[in-house]
Amino acid sequence: MNSDDNGSIGEAKSSQPTYENDKEAIHTTASDEEYGHGEVETHGTTKRGLKARHAQMIALGGTIGTGLFVGSGGTLARGGPLFILLAYMILSVLVLFVVTAITEVSAYLPVSGGTMSYYGHRNVSNSLGFAMGWLYWYSLGILVPYEITAAGLVIDYWNSPVNIAVWITIFIVVIVGLNILPVQFYGETEFWFASLKVFMMVGLLILSFILFWGGGPRQHGILGFHNWKDPGATNTWLRPGATGRFIAFIEVLVLSAFPFTFAPELIVVTGGEMKSPRRNLPKAAKRYFYRLVFFYIGSVIAIGIICPFNDARLTSGGVGAKSSAFVVGIADAGISGLGSVINAIIITSAWSSGNSFLYMSSRSLYSLAVAGNAPKIFTKCTKQGVPYMAVIASALFSPLAYLNCANSGSVVFAWFVNLTNTSGFISWICCCIVYIRFRKAVITQDIPREELPYRSKVQPVGAWIAMAAFTVLTLINGFDVFFPGRLTASSFLTAYVGIPIFLGIYFAHRVVNWKDEWAIPSGEVDLLTGIDVVKANETPEVHADTLKKKMMGWFT
Repeated sequence: MNSDDNGSIGEAKSSQPTYENDKEAIHTTASDEEYGHGEVETHGTTKRGLKARHAQMIALGGTIGTGLFVGSGGTLARGGPLFILLAYMILSVLVLFVVTAITEVSAYLPVSGGTMSYYGHRNVSNSLGFAMGWLYWYSLGILVPYEITAAGLVIDYWNSPVNIAVWITIFIVVIVGLNILPVQFYGETEFWFASLKVFMMVGLLILSFILFWGGGPRQHGILGFHNWKDPGATNTWLRPGATGRFIAFIEVLVLSAFPFTFAPELIVVTGGEMKSPRRNLPKAAKRYFYRLVFFYIGSVIAIGIICPFNDARLTSGGVGAKSSAFVVGIADAGISGLGSVINAIIITSAWSSGNSFLYMSSRSLYSLAVAGNAPKIFTKCTKQGVPYMAVIASALFSPLAYLNCANSGSVVFAWFVNLTNTSGFISWICCCIVYIRFRKAVITQDIPREELPYRSKVQPVGAWIAMAAFTVLTLINGFDVFFPGRLTASSFLTAYVGIPIFLGIYFAHRVVNWKDEWAIPSGEVDLLTGIDVVKANETPEVHADTLKKKMMGWFT
């Protein structure tokens, strides 16, 4: 992506994203309100059809997924209740740093179709935006078959006589179909999918609280923190003693990152199709983090209380409800019948998360295309604003789920987790870099504080801490493969192949565009183009003065 004036992107060129209502891209010398003046290409555009409640629940739905319902049992078995609690607390803080950073960037200029790759292009360099865009496209695309894999394995709970390939086909058709529909239908579907997961999580947390006090049919006395004493609060792994506990904790920290992966970026993507984003993005980010802490940290406390980490069912039940720590704990308490209910909701959870990941992947490809970094065909949108060619291209990853038919499903599941973890860490590192450069530009150009819709007290220190922490986690993502007897080509590649792929894309773009600045000078970062039209599209907030109106505002 080339730019003039030492990397400044104030002038709208054909490489600069533009979003107009024309069905086909054409060249014109007219001005573009969001992106500047000059020769531009106009394309089909996405449309702002998401309400604040859609964005909030979509962001939450991307976090409460199979990683929490399905993966937490294996993580508990690996390290014990204390280590998984500490890991989730640490990661929640680090994710808070990322969320507050990217919300500050995106809420200032929430352009239509904007992604973190766009903000990387606008605030740091063309090469970083290019690399981030392709990273998001293939990483999020791969997460779709991951969720389909999880859903297919969960169905095995009922010993279904139907071949797994049939279920995979159904899941693919539903997920792609929902993404082809106008964005408001996608938002509404995701809202209710996410709501279902939230209601189940609330129910499980309440039930866990009851079991804590010994309210189960087979319980005789208060359970309390008995499982923290026997078998214990921590586990060892690969080595005995203190060394084994340290190794177990590091592994738990790495495994616990997966449920958080790409959830912060989802807030930014939905902001591009959200009504009044400068007002609603900060609101969505704040509510998202509170729910994240409540559901995630609350859930790992709950499973650590009701389920012993050495229960064989956590690791021998496959990747599904059979290995869910909630199901194991509830069954031990003498409550029958809930396994099927939880299993059914896990399937809807996989559908929901698959929807979100395909949505993000397709919007990343669309953003790349309008920026001139992907074929122009991917800019085509339906009259309702759906980038259908980008959706179809992103959906091509989905058939990877058919690997279940030839390999052990749990092995495929582990491959996707490892590969995605690396991409997630790299994305968060880049997000922190984008924020740091944005903040420096704001200071250099004397942008008044009141011009920023959102400012966080934890920044910029939080961004530096998160960038350092995720750099370390990227390097140790697959550390266990270096222990004797554990090194295999597949395990090493899935853990670390994301690093050379990203660096290869970045430096390839640098070589082709060797005249570009490594980073746009802070005084030349474009912080003004498009701000007027974004402000003009904002609508004043209507404050609900009664409980009934507040409830209607949440569910309508």
